[in-house]
This record gives sequence, C-alpha cells and structure tokens, in this order.
Amino acid sequence: MTKKRALGKGLSALLENANTDITTKNIGSEGKTVGSISSIAIEQIEANPFNPRTHFEEEQLEELKDSISVHGIIQPLTVRKLGRDKYQLISGERRFRASQLVGLTEVPCYIRIANDQTMLEMALVENIQRVDLNAIEVGLSYQRLIDECNFTQEQLSKKVGKSRSNIANFLRLLKLPAPIQIGIRESLISMGHARAIVSAGEEDVQIDIFRKIIEDELSVREVEALIKSQKAGMEEPKSAPKKETVLAENLVDFQNRLAEKLDTKVQIASNNKGKGKIVINFGSEEKLDQIIDFINQLDD
Repeated sequence: MTKKRALGKGLSALLENANTDITTKNIGSEGKTVGSISSIAIEQIEANPFNPRTHFEEEQLEELKDSISVHGIIQPLTVRKLGRDKYQLISGERRFRASQLVGLTEVPCYIRIANDQTMLEMALVENIQRVDLNAIEVGLSYQRLIDECNFTQEQLSKKVGKSRSNIANFLRLLKLPAPIQIGIRESLISMGHARAIVSAGEEDVQIDIFRKIIEDELSVREVEALIKSQKAGMEEPKSAPKKETVLAENLVDFQNRLAEKLDTKVQIASNNKGKGKIVINFGSEEKLDQIIDFINQLDD
C-alpha cells in the first residue's frame, strides 16, 4: 500500500482552515453544497492567475491524462467562487489541464473562500511542496512570499514547515549569475553544486567554476575543494617575520643595571645600522615621577 503524500504544513493549514470553507449554505441558484465535493463544469473554471508555475511538461500531462482516463480524478481540484457560474482554480492546474485533454466536461472540486492575497499565498505554498520543482523555482516562490505576502523568513519558515537555514539556502541561489540559474533549472548542476558556487566569490569566478563542473563532471566535494584551493591561492602571502638583532653584551649589561636602578623593566633595541630605542616601563604616575626624578638627578 503506497503512502499518500501529505500536503506541506503551510498548505494544509491554509486549505483546512475553517474560515476558508463554506459549509452552511448553498451557492447561488446552482444548489452546489460547499464543504462537500461538488462537480463543476470545466467551462465554468478558469486558471489561477497567481500560479507561479507557467510551464507544464507535455510528457507529464500525457501520463496524467492516461491515469485520469482509467481511474478518473482521485484528488479533487480546489477552487474559489468568483461570480455567478464562475470559479477560479486555487490548486490542481495540472489535473485541470489533463482533464481537458481527456475531454471531461465536469471535475470534482472543493470550493473555498479566498481573496487575492490568500490565493497567491495558497498557490505559492502549494508550489513549494511539489517534488518536481527545481531549486530556482523553489527560491523564486520563497522570494515572492517574502515580497508579495510580506512574510519575514521566520514567518515563512513556520508557514511552509521548513527551517530558516533551508529557506536562506534557496534564496541565495537567486543571487547567482543568470547562466548558472539556467543550469540549475535544466539540471546541469545539483543544488549541492549551486550552494558551493555561491561561496566562490566574484561572478566571473562563479561562472568559470560552473563551466568546469559541466566539462569535467566534478562532484560537489571536488567543487568545494577547488574553491578552497582557489581562495588559498588568492590570499596575500604573510610578510616574513623580522629577524631579531642580537644585543651587544655591553648594552645587555647596561640594560640590566638601568632596570635595577629604576626598579622597573627596561628594553633596549638596536639594529645593524646603529639605530634603536630604549623603552622604560612604568605602572603608575608615582612610578613615572620616580623615573623622572632619577633622570633629573643625572644633570646635577
């Protein structure tokens, strides 16, 4: 027995919300009881203008058409009421198109109440739950929910049942150059490859790595290693540590005697050109005054 794939957390929360389901009355003169499944004429249903999915694979539609021809529509479409005898799809556009190809005149539907904002949200959330979406399509759906539904990443995380890091990973892909985004759409590279490329730096470097992945059939780990080695090669070499000049014996002796007289640490530094400095440390103003008095006494 195959397990029925559950709706995503966000979509189920939207479609199963009692506030979107009319259960207490019939709709207009048609007498269609909403809250149960109603058969609606295909000619009365229009496509969802908020559907982020505009391309449908012909082969997949044909397979769905064959299934509907044999088994009928197993999962009803979800629609909203527009006006007299008019409905608009909320979800199920592939089933709707396949039903048209089969030649059905009516399809089973759930009828919901939804304004434009809710329609867009439902369509985008449903879109994210699809298993056949590529990473760019998912990222674009996330971005639209943020831009057009005014969600924060935290709110979006709760809405679609995904972690914030998962959402952030998909959104980062939208910053990649267009050729790479097309490569992701066309399955030339994987999500893992794409995530590695994001960290590569400049756009020309990203595109160069993208081409290497395709030409050399690099694995994700190989790409990560390549990027790491390139970054290491771009780092400026550290300057060589300065060689310490060995202090002459007479200066060492003077340094020690001065430190003893002042009762503090004294450092003498000298280079091979005869230049250098004397550093006398003090830990308080009182100690500084003592050092100054000692030096003044040398003039007497």
